[in-house]
Amino acid sequence: MGALHAGHVALLRAARAECEFVTASIFVNPAQFGPGEDLATYPGNREYDLGVMEDEGVDLVFAPGTDEIYPDGFDTTVSVGQLSQRLEGESRPGHFQGVATVVCKLLTIFRPDRAYFGEKDAQQLLVVRRMNTDLALGAEIVAVPTVRDPDGLALSSRNAGLTGDERSAALGLHAGLALAVKLRTEGETNAEVLREAIRTKMSKRGVRVDYVSISDPQTLDELDDLGNVSGPALALVAGFVGETRLIDNMAL
Repeated sequence: MGALHAGHVALLRAARAECEFVTASIFVNPAQFGPGEDLATYPGNREYDLGVMEDEGVDLVFAPGTDEIYPDGFDTTVSVGQLSQRLEGESRPGHFQGVATVVCKLLTIFRPDRAYFGEKDAQQLLVVRRMNTDLALGAEIVAVPTVRDPDGLALSSRNAGLTGDERSAALGLHAGLALAVKLRTEGETNAEVLREAIRTKMSKRGVRVDYVSISDPQTLDELDDLGNVSGPALALVAGFVGETRLIDNMAL
């Protein structure tokens, strides 16, 4: 969606390292913004973004206008069941319908062998994988690890809207998740204890908590006792710092 940063560059480099021909799209998708969200102020610098794409060896950039993606009379949407109805889907009604519709359209236009998505948007990654499988779109969906600043803040285009004090507070998301990782490593298996530890840490750092989830990494079903789970659980958080809404996640 533009406003490229090192997280996006990691996607481009992963694709460039593995693929003969690399394409990328730049499109701020209005369909995934709800009423009162930050579409009008979403950051972007097209000239800068295109320069990054060129520097990273992207062969083709698709940067359509809204009317090209959603022409007059456009009346089709894609909905991905239960995966899209919780967490981000509950906090942002209609968000994943907008995401799934535009990603489905992009995958259909390009028919890529591989499509690269960041793990920071863990729920989006699951939704896209489910849609790609269910609709037989034929792409291999490749996950690329979250890129963080040295202090742990997950990179996001929305970070550009944070003041200095707000950026410091935003570290509360990472701090909460890191605390949960520590507690889990020390043997804590009660998911609600972990959730409450994350909430408390985020709140103390100045984050207004939206949600905290300890869930199955494939279904996003909330967990109770991690001692009964084979493999890692997934901790996901969302919160507001000032007017900026941020998300993050870590494996437990």
